[in-house]
Amino acid sequence: MDNELNPRFTLPQRLMLAVVPRLVWALLWVVGRTWRFEVIAEDGVTPVLFGEKPGPEIYCFWHQCVLPCTVYFRHSQAVILISRSFDGELITRILRMFGYDAVRGSSSRGAREGLLGLTRVIESGRTAIFTADGPRGPIYKTKMGPIKLAQVTGAPIGVFHLEPERAWVMRSWDRFLVPKPFTRICVSWAQWTQVAADMPAEEFEPKREQLNAALERARLRALAYFGKAAK
Repeated sequence: MDNELNPRFTLPQRLMLAVVPRLVWALLWVVGRTWRFEVIAEDGVTPVLFGEKPGPEIYCFWHQCVLPCTVYFRHSQAVILISRSFDGELITRILRMFGYDAVRGSSSRGAREGLLGLTRVIESGRTAIFTADGPRGPIYKTKMGPIKLAQVTGAPIGVFHLEPERAWVMRSWDRFLVPKPFTRICVSWAQWTQVAADMPAEEFEPKREQLNAALERARLRALAYFGKAAK
């Protein structure tokens, strides 16, 4: 999205938008090539492997995994839901340099527009991505958006977590992970979540809890893969 479409951004912010995405892309491209991805999955789950181009599916992961996910799925041409904030604009520009696209919206503002945009993404045969607890948390608690999108489109929800063996952990609400160079990264897949088109309203929350549990299983299995304690 061009700066002229965002008059609310200040001049310093516009300068950041012009410079920072290119720097982050270059750094992540170089460091990401040193990462080694190792895939695990729950019984009966067929994971999506590096380099594969998925179809009309919905992917969910925790917000802290954004960096390794950006590298791992860079060939997917997926579309991600990103907030309309300045930070969202910054992330959008970085992701587009990796071949992703974005629908702007969030769980709080622009939610309806975001859901409609991702519906069109699924209908076009592409993959839609949610950072399930983003953009502001609380950590490890998925929003209802993926469930609503799955009900409308009939697309299955793929659930995974990417855990670096060695990483810097930011002091942010999501404990954002910055994998260190040459580290191994566990790509942990849990059972896919299916949502019926005629699911009654009272089953939405139990289905959200089911999705949340699958995300947490994926995360805890990834931690155990490296012998890390649950946190």
